[in-house]
Order: sequence, then structure tokens, then C-alpha cells
Amino acid sequence: MELITIAKIHTEFPDKFGIPRQSGLVPSLRGEIVFEPEFRSPDAIRGLDEFSHIWLLWEFSESKKEGYALTVTPPRLGGKVRKGVFATRAPFRPNPIGLSSVKLEEIYYDEEKGPVLVVSGADLLDGTPIYDIKPYLPYADSHPEAIGGYGEMHKKDGIHVVFPKKLKDILPSNLRQRVEDVLKQDPRAAYNKKPDYVYGMRFLDYDIRFVVENETLMVTDIVEITEAGYKKIK
Repeated sequence: MELITIAKIHTEFPDKFGIPRQSGLVPSLRGEIVFEPEFRSPDAIRGLDEFSHIWLLWEFSESKKEGYALTVTPPRLGGKVRKGVFATRAPFRPNPIGLSSVKLEEIYYDEEKGPVLVVSGADLLDGTPIYDIKPYLPYADSHPEAIGGYGEMHKKDGIHVVFPKKLKDILPSNLRQRVEDVLKQDPRAAYNKKPDYVYGMRFLDYDIRFVVENETLMVTDIVEITEAGYKKIK
């Protein structure tokens, strides 16, 4: 069976580094889903505006590699503990398919793009192919009594952020809280927490640079990637 890309999502993350590890962790994030030409009919989403949340099935388009393993090392477990691939949400899978629950904020119509879905809380890279969209049904999809396994120990993970006002003011006002909310998730992988290291996180056209000392993340600089001589931190 060949999967068809029905749409692509446009988000504030041009790079993988910094993307929240699960959907809904940063509700302030925004994304726009633009359908492929053959699906740009209002009929295709008739009734979708009756729902507050939707499921997205999508492709790990930038995480492809030859083959796959039956066990993986989840970053949240330090990259040292092996779990079965089907007991994780790791991107390296027999079929590189992701699943995200997002809030449907708005549907608007564009003369060229057709119906556009505005969503919040997405954990997807800019340009990610979407394979399917389904309505979220609270009576069937919500299970408050569910057990979260080893994931429970990380559901409240976060880090204290120091974001100097003079740097925060470089950002447009509508982005400041979003960037801070993302940083509070601690973008670093558990196995890659380097001391005395300057990290760079791309957010739209800005490179947010920070260091971490004593479990406090401190923003040290914000560089517009359009600036002459811009160089990405490796």
C-alpha cells in the first residue's frame, strides 16, 4: 500500500532541535495545515469545524535511515536504556509514521491554498507531510485512568529559564512567550547535556542561543538568520 501525502504542516521549527517531544506540551505553538491541490475542496473537511481537536498521522520525513532496529534508546532515558521500538515513540521505525493530537483553532479559506487548518500544540517539523486527519472523539480517545509506563517519570520534565528582557525584546511580541515555553521543555537530549556549551535553537527566522548551568537555562543571544555572516552553531 502506498501512502498519499494529503497535506503539509507549516510550523515555527525549521530544524528538529527544540521541537517538543510530544504534542500538546507547548499549547502556545501554532501551525498551519495546507492541503495538497487535489484535496483543497471544502467538501473534504465538511463537518470538521464541529470538533475542537484532531489527530494527525504524519511522516518522520527527516529521520529516515536504512533499516530499523527492534530496540531503541529513547533520549529521555539518557540514550542508554533500550526499549522495544513498539514501546516507544521513536522516529526510527519499520514505518516512519507519527501520531499527534492537536487543537483545531480555526479554519480559514485562501484563494490559492483552499481550506487551511490552524492548529496549536503541534510537535512537527516545518513542511512535515501529513498522511491523514481524523477528528478527536473524547468519549473514545480519552482515557484518564491509563497507565503511562516509564513515560510517567518524565511528564513533568522541564528546566528553569532565564531570558533577559533585552534579548526577549528582539523577538516580535507574539513569539516571546512561545519561545520561552519551548525552552522550558529543555531542548537538549538527555545524553547530550554538555557543560560550557552554547546551544542554538532555530525558531522561525531566529537562532536562540543558550547555555545551561546548574539546571538553569540562560538565553545568551538571539541572532536573526538573515543577518550577514550568520553561522549556525554545530
